[in-house]
Amino acid sequence: MPPRKKAQAAKSLEATLWDAADELRGKMDSAQYKHVVLGLIFLKYISDTFAVRQRDLAALVDDPDSEYFMPTEDAKRSVLEDRDEYTAEGVFWVPESHRWEDLRRAAKQADIGQRVDAAMEAIERENPTLRGVLPKNYTQRELAPEAIGGLIDTFSRQDLASEEFKDLDVLGRVYEYFLGQFASNEGKKAGEFYTPRSVVQLLVAMLQPYHGRVFDPACGSGGMFVQADRFVAAHGGSRNDISVFGQESNPTTWRLAKMNLALRGIEANLGPKWGDSFHADAHPDLRADYVLANPPFNDSKWGGERLRQDPRWRFGVPPAQNANYAWLQHFLYHCAPTGTVGTVLANGSLSSQQNGEGDIRRAMVDADVVECLVALPPQLFYGTQIPVCLWFLTRNKAGRANGARPTRSRQGETLFIDARQIGHMATRTLREFSTEDIDRIAGTYHAWRGSAENGAEAYADVAGFCKATTTAGIADNGYVLTPGRYVGSEETEDDGEPLDEKIARLATDVREGFAKRATLQDRVLACLNSLAVSNE
Repeated sequence: MPPRKKAQAAKSLEATLWDAADELRGKMDSAQYKHVVLGLIFLKYISDTFAVRQRDLAALVDDPDSEYFMPTEDAKRSVLEDRDEYTAEGVFWVPESHRWEDLRRAAKQADIGQRVDAAMEAIERENPTLRGVLPKNYTQRELAPEAIGGLIDTFSRQDLASEEFKDLDVLGRVYEYFLGQFASNEGKKAGEFYTPRSVVQLLVAMLQPYHGRVFDPACGSGGMFVQADRFVAAHGGSRNDISVFGQESNPTTWRLAKMNLALRGIEANLGPKWGDSFHADAHPDLRADYVLANPPFNDSKWGGERLRQDPRWRFGVPPAQNANYAWLQHFLYHCAPTGTVGTVLANGSLSSQQNGEGDIRRAMVDADVVECLVALPPQLFYGTQIPVCLWFLTRNKAGRANGARPTRSRQGETLFIDARQIGHMATRTLREFSTEDIDRIAGTYHAWRGSAENGAEAYADVAGFCKATTTAGIADNGYVLTPGRYVGSEETEDDGEPLDEKIARLATDVREGFAKRATLQDRVLACLNSLAVSNE
């Protein structure tokens, strides 16, 4: 019971902060306001991190038994304001007069926007990894000084203060919650920067990135990396067990990702700046152990006509009209020999025959790189009803007996999972997966691969849900990869009543129902006629 209360309290804090911030938005567009709010959350986080380190240093310089002990106030201050004492511990240096408390004291001043911009500029100058990342738009006409001051007051709550809460990750959770809320407000545009959390959790649960290089070449705001980091921690691993690489083509989204990962303390190589993964690959030599991504659905403006001879197109040149098969081949190109790919794509990728996509799909199946397809339910994404699926690819199905995750040989096999009936409506328009839903889908995949934990049930086909199929079986179906075609219909319980007798009984029930309705209708009409006569 106590853990449940704690979770409810955290949710309440996030929702309360959102309501307060949203009330201050006024008529400002949500897409603009997003950067204003998230920038302040980030500034609060690095100031709190700085304050924690400064508090620890203050205790050390006062301790006669510490090597940091300083006998005079000037000497103590020199240590507390020594930039290297912070950066050596992975803490961003926040210059004097630009710290959160400085802004809090000036929150009611008319020039608070200029002060926040100046703080962002000073922090970027002092921390090379943040240069060009932080928003500096706090003086725009649409943003009143009262709104900025109100946000600063909102984020100055005691339960968000590092000294009181002693949990700096709370601001990371607030940041993630706000990302989701802004995504909800922005609808279809949200896909540019946000993948719903339960979809990411499912991808991560299936890939299980315990150790190695994790790559997302369409990383948005970095949610895949946050969930991968959480997965490692939840399974007793260390953040140093994975190396994070990413790329994002939208400059504002790239900045959101940099801030999001910094909030989590995740060191990630997102390239020197934003860039297009197809035309300016930031990691050309990377071969990742795990590739996970949610690329733009059915992108028709990816510039494919300029990449006709690209070495990445091992299975066929993808059509310039749609990037789906360009993404799949880009992922495989960056996949290590024993690595795994997990990605979200539009359902059309499973069956399209247009512009050579069917030929590419056939070549991929025949090369035995397609490992698993999962059909997802509708309404998982903000602002779009496009049906989507998950693709899992690998360059080697031979299996391995050693290592952290032994697997069996799956050569010549592909797993199909139909999860279209799974999930629940979290809101009127948005569906989510529960922990149990994720465990069921991921558990089925790992049981089939032979990578399930000891004690897990052995894999078995389940009509209407999952089916392991041979490459020959896929060929018999014209290389269409729609899971529903393979898993069939869910088996219904046999009640023992012969079919012809059941049909006769149901037909009688229907006829009797019609007769009762006709009798009732005659009675109602008679009553109405009686009322009409009495009123004449």
